Amino acid sequence: MPDTTPATVHHRTATIDGRRVFYREAGDPAAPAIVLLHGFPTSSYMFRTLIPGLADRHHVIAPDHLGFGFSDAPPVDQFDYSFENLTTTTLGLLDKLGLKRFALYVQDYGAPIGLRIASRDPKRVSALLVQSGNAYLEGFTPFWDLLFAHAKDREAHEAEVRGLLEPAATRWQYTHGVPASRADRLSPDTWTLDQALLDRPGNNDVQLQLFWDYQFNLDAYPAFQRYFREHRPPTLITWGEHDEIFSADGARAFLRDLPEAELHLLDAGHFALETNGPEITTLILDFLDRSLR
Repeated sequence: MPDTTPATVHHRTATIDGRRVFYREAGDPAAPAIVLLHGFPTSSYMFRTLIPGLADRHHVIAPDHLGFGFSDAPPVDQFDYSFENLTTTTLGLLDKLGLKRFALYVQDYGAPIGLRIASRDPKRVSALLVQSGNAYLEGFTPFWDLLFAHAKDREAHEAEVRGLLEPAATRWQYTHGVPASRADRLSPDTWTLDQALLDRPGNNDVQLQLFWDYQFNLDAYPAFQRYFREHRPPTLITWGEHDEIFSADGARAFLRDLPEAELHLLDAGHFALETNGPEITTLILDFLDRSLR
């Protein structure tokens, strides 16, 4: 009989440049590695069901970015919150863990972090697994109008942008675009935990700083796209077709530079793992079995 015992998930921390970084780890360290990079407003908790599903064949690492989850969240006057610096911290963790080559799963904020890593050291990345992680202008929806206005004039729009950190907005990120037939798959644990961590003293300022810094990710898009064209990493795209934050046009845009990428538009919103987790897990395992063979 095959062993159907779920993989043990370990909850660990590492100190990177004096900051405590929390990460989840499962699987055989000798197996092919997968690094899971989460988005806003969540943490590695978003991968709580995906990790055991991958860990019987892969070594899985899922960190919390600084300012998120159970990693340190220093105040903005003690750490310069930028996607460039979050990338540096992530690389520090991967180096400390001795991960020389790995597949990258990127979602939302995880995309500009992971694609910086991949485009700067292509030989280190064995495959890309993209879920609502933008690398093209086509992916931006009207949701971003306020954030880009805030990027141009922080003072004029800060009060309105703070509304994106309120409970109703956090819950909406999970519920929008989810068909009624799958709504009962959504766990309120997700937005409740996210909100509790967003509400830590000083964390609003952390998130506002990252909202403002997001504009500079667009400057990196040409380098990301050049990496796609020149290195053609094996790429699987699983994207919520009804995502109102990063639209399905953003998923289709990858095919311009990665014509061999596999694209699956799912009947889901921004957090497709919450409603389509088993489907995504199966797609990943099949894709990596073929791509990494």
